[in-house]
Amino acid sequence: MPRSDTAAPTFRIRFAQLCAYLAIVVLALAVAGCATRKPAPVEERSTGTSRPAPTPAPAPALSPAPLPESDTRAQTYTVKRGDTLYKIALDNGLDYRELAAWNSIENVNLIREGQVLRLAAPGEVATTATGVTTTPLRALPPVETGETRPAVPSPVTPAVTPAVTPAPTPGLRNSDNYKTQPKALKEPWSEQALRDVQRSATAPPPVVAPAPAPEPAPPAAVARAEPKPEAKPEPRTDPKSANALPDDATPNWIWPATGKLVTGTSENPNLKGIDIAGKAGQPVVASAAGKVVYAGSGIRGYGKLIIVKHNATWLTAYAHNREILVKEGQQVTKGQSIAEMGNTDSDQVMLHFEIRRLGTPVDPLKFLPPA
Repeated sequence: MPRSDTAAPTFRIRFAQLCAYLAIVVLALAVAGCATRKPAPVEERSTGTSRPAPTPAPAPALSPAPLPESDTRAQTYTVKRGDTLYKIALDNGLDYRELAAWNSIENVNLIREGQVLRLAAPGEVATTATGVTTTPLRALPPVETGETRPAVPSPVTPAVTPAVTPAPTPGLRNSDNYKTQPKALKEPWSEQALRDVQRSATAPPPVVAPAPAPEPAPPAAVARAEPKPEAKPEPRTDPKSANALPDDATPNWIWPATGKLVTGTSENPNLKGIDIAGKAGQPVVASAAGKVVYAGSGIRGYGKLIIVKHNATWLTAYAHNREILVKEGQQVTKGQSIAEMGNTDSDQVMLHFEIRRLGTPVDPLKFLPPA
């Protein structure tokens, strides 16, 4: 049977469709293979092994600096029955003479019950932890001089004035090139003119007489005109500055006497301090450098007493002495003999010693060196 004329075209069409289908399948498989490919592992070649990043150490916690003890002293004090000006000054770490001056007290032995005393100088308030007083600043009135001063431009944006170049004046010539001397006259040549020119060229220049020198002044006048040399001031030595301590400094204490410690601070509630037994007449020395602010027997229970103020914060007390060897207002050095041990207002020979901070007694054994 003969083949139909339409069979060949139909075969070619189906073969083309099959090829297109196979191409689509191959392309789909290639895309799927690329999508499922895993990335290559990354490895450090420098060390051969991978190490985790170091964790930074936490910063240490900063502890706040300890705050100094505040000054809790009152600014005034009301006098009670049995008080004396010396005792009030001792309990507040003050000099009784300054306390009397601040309150206009003429007789230090005469104060009345209920009287209110100022514990600081007028206009001063204790604001620091060490008892240092500060004086408030007072604004001064402006000084009127009657003069009108020009306004000063602001320093932030200073005014800049551009330089103004004066315009050239017409008709004027440059002063450097402009000749002010008369021009030379041209004369016709002649033998007489030639001789005049030669004569002027060979003539010597005119001699100018020098100006007379000023006559020297007489010696007396010169001596008066010369300034006198300034006399250099002689250095002054202030005994207070040699032993003065800053207001917030703690002195380096020493034992005021040698002997047996018979009473501690906690054992005697009435007299805060320590008692050192010894022999009559034994030397008592200053535990630190300072100024004697009291020397006498005006405070009950202390006998002959010496109080040394070392700065605005610290003072020491030396009680029951037989003899007092210093005077009020005297500057003493560390280790200087200030008294002789005794038994005034005491039942035995001993030294009662106190260290006070801002007038409050503290335990001396915490500040004295080991015995």
